[in-house]
Amino acid sequence: MTIEVKVPALPESVSDGVVVGWHKQPGEPIRRDEALVDIETDKVVLEVPAPDDGVLEQILKNDGDTVTADQVIGIINKGNAGAPELQPVAAAAPESPANNSLPQNAAMGPAARKLVAEHHIDPVQISGSGKDGRITKADVLDYVKRQAAEPAVAPAPVVMPAAAASPAPVRAEPRLTPGLPEFDEDRPQKRVPMTRLRARIAERLLQATQTTAMLTTFNEVNMQPVIELRAKHKEAFEKSHGVKLGFMSFFVKASAEALKRHPDINASIDGDDIVYHGYCDIGIAISTERGLVVPILRNVEYMTLAEIETYIMEFSDKARAAKLEMEDITGGTFTISNGGVFGSMLSTPILNPPQSAILGMHKIQERPVVENGEIVVRPIMYLALTYDHRIVDGRSAVTFVTTIKELLEEPASMLLDI
Repeated sequence: MTIEVKVPALPESVSDGVVVGWHKQPGEPIRRDEALVDIETDKVVLEVPAPDDGVLEQILKNDGDTVTADQVIGIINKGNAGAPELQPVAAAAPESPANNSLPQNAAMGPAARKLVAEHHIDPVQISGSGKDGRITKADVLDYVKRQAAEPAVAPAPVVMPAAAASPAPVRAEPRLTPGLPEFDEDRPQKRVPMTRLRARIAERLLQATQTTAMLTTFNEVNMQPVIELRAKHKEAFEKSHGVKLGFMSFFVKASAEALKRHPDINASIDGDDIVYHGYCDIGIAISTERGLVVPILRNVEYMTLAEIETYIMEFSDKARAAKLEMEDITGGTFTISNGGVFGSMLSTPILNPPQSAILGMHKIQERPVVENGEIVVRPIMYLALTYDHRIVDGRSAVTFVTTIKELLEEPASMLLDI
């Protein structure tokens, strides 16, 4: 009995997807609900489980193939569920001795290969100076030069005098800069298609630059009070809530409070209307191997620091395991991006339409500042707020960032709601 493996129903607004990886190969056993294949859409990666126990008999759609909802992409043989153990052995039996018989230093670029053919040289006799013993053009020319300088051995000169001697004076020996590769080899490049997620990111970023009036305002915040508060309570916090107390939760909490005070920052444009959101759904930008994703913390205005940290940790784990679902990344009224974790000192984040603003955090750096007429050293972070100038005035944007600054420099007032 055979069972069809079909593409599951795709999220709304997603018409197709791309097969990015099969977890099983034909002949291998599979258990019901075990991960069988991953399908990438322009928003999330869908993990398709096996519909039943059996053996994967056939793969109809390979990696990179575009698929649509309910399309058959594989066949499972339910009847062979008990006898698949020998299949992988049979599949792995063929050896490839041809590859093993090649000399280790036979790898060479096209220019070197051409010279070897012209001079009828056995590449085994040449010691490659390139990466992993790769033979370069300079290695071949050096070998030819050394061979020409050595005394003639037996009848060799009679066989091919012209082929061996004539190229030497004609071909000018290249002047190579020590430590630099030649222009025509040892400069590999790789062309790969964009992933659906990367293509979607590119589309969204281009859309933001073309359809919004982006402007960025900057400020700086003294992180000393937050650092001291965190250092004092982090152990008790983790023991009580089972999650570490990070800096992001303070910024999320401060942003939610600032959004309540400045509703135009928490608004978006819909056609000819401005929509003011009475809730704070804040997206947290998370970097993954596949690209940047922005899961949404919903109703942050009602969350505690512990709840914020818990959700951030859960979303980070899901994002890096490509387990985010559509509802995790849909919506959002405001976004926070933390380039400081990668060492960024200052940047201008790009809007995530239709949101009207995005806050950029940066690296905390000790700097000299003036307090009460004296120069002191404080841990300072630069803040950047990019906003849509079509609906947010400069005054509102500046006061919004100033509000966040004041809340973080007096965290007790924020946490005590005073």
